[in-house]
Amino acid sequence: MSIDFKELASEYGTPLYVYDFDYMKEQYRALKSAFEGKKSLVSYAVKANSNLSVIANFAKEGSGADCVSIGEVKRAMLAGVEPYKIIFSGVGKSDDEIKEALELKILMINVESEEELKHVEAVAKELGVEARISIRVNPNVDAKTHPYISTGLHENKFGVEIAMAKRMYIYAKNSENLDPIGIHFHIGSQLTKLEPIAEAANIIADLVLSLKAINVDIKFFDIGGGIGVQYSDEVLIDVKDYAQVIIDAVKGLDVTIACEPGRYLTANAGYLLTKVLYEKKNGSKRFTIVDAAMNDLLRPSLYSAYHKIELVEPKEGEESLTDIVGPICESGDFLAKDVLMPKLDSGDLLVVHSAGAYGFTMASNYNTRGRVCEVAIEDGKSRVIRKRESFEDLVALEKDYL
Repeated sequence: MSIDFKELASEYGTPLYVYDFDYMKEQYRALKSAFEGKKSLVSYAVKANSNLSVIANFAKEGSGADCVSIGEVKRAMLAGVEPYKIIFSGVGKSDDEIKEALELKILMINVESEEELKHVEAVAKELGVEARISIRVNPNVDAKTHPYISTGLHENKFGVEIAMAKRMYIYAKNSENLDPIGIHFHIGSQLTKLEPIAEAANIIADLVLSLKAINVDIKFFDIGGGIGVQYSDEVLIDVKDYAQVIIDAVKGLDVTIACEPGRYLTANAGYLLTKVLYEKKNGSKRFTIVDAAMNDLLRPSLYSAYHKIELVEPKEGEESLTDIVGPICESGDFLAKDVLMPKLDSGDLLVVHSAGAYGFTMASNYNTRGRVCEVAIEDGKSRVIRKRESFEDLVALEKDYL
């Protein structure tokens, strides 16, 4: 699909997030069809991009939602996701969040610790209901990814080890207020190798077999998300191969395979459009100052993440290395370092690629900067799906207390 970024900048201003909804649907359908012939539930990981219209785009395709706060649960339901397709995950759920999730009758609560299990039981008992749960098991498998987004080792805060998981399942089976219907694992994000996924899936499948032997009837085999995408030159996993290693692992088990993709569905559907303000040199160091900043796209500052950046309209001239930086009053405010660019002029447009996941959703109002406009492209037409924040929006919750 060809996107007219110059026209979009003229109509909506910059900085601007642009999402290709047709691409998102293609990614969803490719993953869903990879599990064809097996019972499966694809639950979009809302944290990747939580815009209501993005969630609704997947809900119309039949997607569920993987949520890590009660706010995300309610956001998913507002966008049209059926409650019975919603999974509530996360390491720190408050009793109030647990109560609300049970009242909303979502598919299941994904439990991350023994103490949390007791809290879910107590809240369910108070409400007089049986809480459907899964338990997140940490298989102690190295995902071979960035340490900040690795989640499947004992040194990570997520999940419980296998011995603890067995004790928790036995406890849940014997509880009047807990119904252990699922098992969950997620070893990390931006996964580009099949071997760790296959290893983890087989470890958890063996655990399911041992649980079935003691009459714990697991119905959902939740493999999490984490399929990698191309930011630069990564060699990617084929989703059919990905699905096959999971299908092989659960052979003989009567389970629904659940998966929770986020980045895979949205990252390369998104672009951040930004305008050059000025250029400057400090000694031999060149800087290109643009109107987008770390408050708009945090990943480069947070992870030293790479995003391809291109001129919307290519220019002639000798190229040299430049840091592309924003107006935020922090040395860490950059979108890219040492990028080859010709001399740039005020008003030139740059497009930051692969910005559809963990972009706007991690944005802030630091330096009293309004969050930017979000626009969807669908069937060749553009529309606003979140308006640009004004100064009045930023102070609305404060000014009455002056």
